[in-house]
Amino acid sequence: MMDVAANPSEVVELALNHFGDDILRLAFSYLKRREDAEDVVQDTLIRLMRSGGEFETEEKLKAWLLHVAANLCKDILKSSVWKKQASLPEGYDVAVEDDSLTEGESDVWEAVMTLPDKYRSVVHLYYYEDYSTKEIAQILEKRESSVRTLLKRGREKIKQYLEKGEDGCEQGV
Repeated sequence: MMDVAANPSEVVELALNHFGDDILRLAFSYLKRREDAEDVVQDTLIRLMRSGGEFETEEKLKAWLLHVAANLCKDILKSSVWKKQASLPEGYDVAVEDDSLTEGESDVWEAVMTLPDKYRSVVHLYYYEDYSTKEIAQILEKRESSVRTLLKRGREKIKQYLEKGEDGCEQGV
C-alpha cells in the first residue's frame, strides 16, 4: 500500500523513477512537443502530491498517473492559448528521441504520431504501454467497445499511412 499523505516525497519519487518516462511518452503522443510533455509530467506529479490518495499496487498508481496525464493533455489541447500557438514550419520533422528504434519501428512511430488524438492515445496505451482494452477504457473513461473501435480504426489509418510513399502514392504491395 502506498499512502501519498503519509510519504508524499517517497511516492512522488517512486512515480517519477518508475513511470516518468511512460507519462512523458503519453504526453508527447498528445502534444508532440517535448517541453509541453515535460510540463505535463511535472503537473501530474504535483497532482499526485496534492491528492493524498492511497494506491494498493504500483499498477494502480501507474494507471492513475496516466489517467491524470491524459486529462491534462486534453485540457491543454482545448485551451485557447494552445490553439493560438504557431504551428511548426513546413518540412520540420518531429524527431523520435529514442535512437534505439529501427527504421521500421521509426516509420510506425511516425505513423502513430500522425493519427488524430482519439486514435493516437488508444494506440499508444495499447502497444507502447501494454494496457488491455479494458484498462484503457478505465484510464480514458470510455466504454471498452469504443476503445476497441478506436484501436481498429487507428490500425487501419496506420496501415494506410505505411502503404503510401512520401509523395502520397501507393507503394507496391
